[in-house]
Amino acid sequence: MRHCIALALFATLTTAPAAETPRQLFNGKDLTGWEYFLVDAEKKMGDVWSVKDGLLVCKGEPQGYLCTKESFTDFRAVVEWRWAPGAKPGNSGVLLRLPKEDRMLPRCYEAQLMNGSAGDICAFHGLTLAGAADRTKSITGSKLGGDLMVVKKAKAAEKTPGEWNRYEIQFKGDKLTLVINGETVNEVAGCSVMAGRVALQSEGGEVHFRKVEITPLD
Repeated sequence: MRHCIALALFATLTTAPAAETPRQLFNGKDLTGWEYFLVDAEKKMGDVWSVKDGLLVCKGEPQGYLCTKESFTDFRAVVEWRWAPGAKPGNSGVLLRLPKEDRMLPRCYEAQLMNGSAGDICAFHGLTLAGAADRTKSITGSKLGGDLMVVKKAKAAEKTPGEWNRYEIQFKGDKLTLVINGETVNEVAGCSVMAGRVALQSEGGEVHFRKVEITPLD
């Protein structure tokens, strides 16, 4: 009997799924694993993004994004950011399920980082989503985003500009959930399920990142 129990326990341990382990997309030293796009083709990655004192620093100009070389479908991501202390806060965002088609606003989803609007969710160029009706806005024929949808955050959870914030983003199947500083601020469903890159926007205003990690769920 003991022999049978031991065998059963061994089988359970050897067939159990591996624990989900976060992967650090930013190593605190350099931009290994990242590629970039800028609207000004004459500018290089180092003209906008750099690593200083262990922080990923984005100058905010010219506009564009820093994106992973790898694509993901289902994942949990953690992004910790702040606006440059003493400077005017600006705009940025975390682009999700980004296709291999570079332009200022690709056909993807965005977890908004713009000061005062962090927690909003955007869907560009005809992508679908479904959120609370009283917080959802549709825009037709936007110059940059095409036919787009925005679901405003349910509550504000940002800290004072210059202080660190923590974004927890979960994209699983058609559902996207955003948590800021421990508060669930937005949830939508009906998203298109597809693989894509993760990107950090340069969109005006110096912004710092100290953690960018991802845990693939698929």
